[in-house]
Amino acid sequence: MRALLTRLEQAAELDRIGDRLQRGVLAVLRPQRVRDVLHGVWLGHPLHPALVQVPLGAWISAAVLDLLPGQRRAATTLVAIGTASALPAAVAGANDWAALAREQRRVGLVHAAANAVGLLCYAGSLAARLTGRHGIGRSLGFAGLAAAGGGGFLGGHLAYRQAAQVNHGVPDLRLMSDGWHPVADLAALPERTLLTRRIDDVPVLVYREGDRVSVLLERCSHQSGPLGEGELVTVDGHACVTCPWHGSTFRLDGGEVVRGPAGTDQQALPTRVVGGVLQVRLP
Repeated sequence: MRALLTRLEQAAELDRIGDRLQRGVLAVLRPQRVRDVLHGVWLGHPLHPALVQVPLGAWISAAVLDLLPGQRRAATTLVAIGTASALPAAVAGANDWAALAREQRRVGLVHAAANAVGLLCYAGSLAARLTGRHGIGRSLGFAGLAAAGGGGFLGGHLAYRQAAQVNHGVPDLRLMSDGWHPVADLAALPERTLLTRRIDDVPVLVYREGDRVSVLLERCSHQSGPLGEGELVTVDGHACVTCPWHGSTFRLDGGEVVRGPAGTDQQALPTRVVGGVLQVRLP
């Protein structure tokens, strides 16, 4: 299985399909505001993995009921709920997929294909159940659950091995020691300028505006882009930094994500000034 997954990650022949689909997804979901909603910017958490709980839960429950007598109506209702709720989950997943690296998109393409097969099976299952062909409906339901289960396995591979849509900045926290760390003399920090400093070899982003200083982890939560090389912008009256790699934008005064593709906030670090020296510590 490990060898098969590695081959899938390296399957460059999938790029011809994947690149075209990526352009199509970006063209359809053109407004940035729509993409941000689907990324989960408003939630501070990736939206796709939250949405998939509904169809998977409904379909698994339907499969259990299909094994029990006298539960046809309840099973049919659950299949309908799962099939309907799979559509917004798929749209959110496609939006996330279009912002991934090429190796991740290869696995994500097969992940999406497996889930599409599962959805088609469940659509057929629902149609069969509603016309009284419950035996065929059950068979298609079990086939759909198998396909969706395979897609879910690949989704786990994307998250846990390929780190798709996880917060890439958080592991840096594990490299910082406890206690307060000196960063710079406050008087030496220029105003409204992005600066990069290091704490225990971990890069942090420092921004000063008047007497207020913010310190964030410097590696972007989306794909570890260097925020220190990003652009300083203003969004809704707040100073923000835009990642130079994929355009994720975060408020500098707290790290909140305001534009995707990042779906999680950028980690901010507590600060204090002692003897004119800016210090930070782990949150």
